[in-house]
Amino acid sequence: MPQQSSTQRFQGKFAVITGGNSGIGLAAAKAYVREGAKVAILGRDAQTLEQAREQLGPETIAVQGDVSRLADLDRLFAQVKARSGRIDALFVNAGLGRFVPIEASDEQLFDLTFDVNVKGAFFTVQKALPLMPRGSAIVLNASCVIEMGMPAASVYTASKAAVASLARSLSGELAPRGVRINVINPGPIETPIFGRMGMDAEATKGMLAHIQGQVPLGRMGNPEEIADAVMFLSSEQSSFVHGASLLVDGGMSRA
Repeated sequence: MPQQSSTQRFQGKFAVITGGNSGIGLAAAKAYVREGAKVAILGRDAQTLEQAREQLGPETIAVQGDVSRLADLDRLFAQVKARSGRIDALFVNAGLGRFVPIEASDEQLFDLTFDVNVKGAFFTVQKALPLMPRGSAIVLNASCVIEMGMPAASVYTASKAAVASLARSLSGELAPRGVRINVINPGPIETPIFGRMGMDAEATKGMLAHIQGQVPLGRMGNPEEIADAVMFLSSEQSSFVHGASLLVDGGMSRA
């Protein structure tokens, strides 16, 4: 388990986290707050969003919305602009995954996955940029699966590969603005997303056991371990890291 940091790398700064109401996003939001930042989170589920706001504190901006709906992003950033006027750290975390063999994949699955994972990421960055000063940083959440040939993951993997490619393309475009952008590639992490993959409890349990067996470190990761990496990539400690892709997967993609 990562040690709680006593540093205040984000004192006086403002961070925005999409999908900040659970899992990796919530862990990152808590880490930003712990290190001195004020935060805004976007999430689709009203109940978990309110629970997250209560955990993060009364100054937290919590907006219910879907990153694939541009009007929802506009509402988020309008509130951020009114409250803070700036974004120092942006964690583009919201995403979804459905692991389905190619013959069982349909147009609805494809469109939903790309709308959230790719369209959502692109327009989150686009709409945040006017509020991001020189020295600010963006972290995109992709996945270690882009380094692997994982069965039944073609649509998900393609969407996350697009996210990683987006960061590489934008690294050249954002450098003159003084805005850094990097990618985090998590491995299997114990988050609620596994309960939203459309499988029953027994199938989910079997899948998790199989995945854990493929990780050289012999366990699943936890959201706080990913949050620690996000803190590094969005802080001044990584001031010379730009356009990079960081694997945090227990060695799974290199096994």
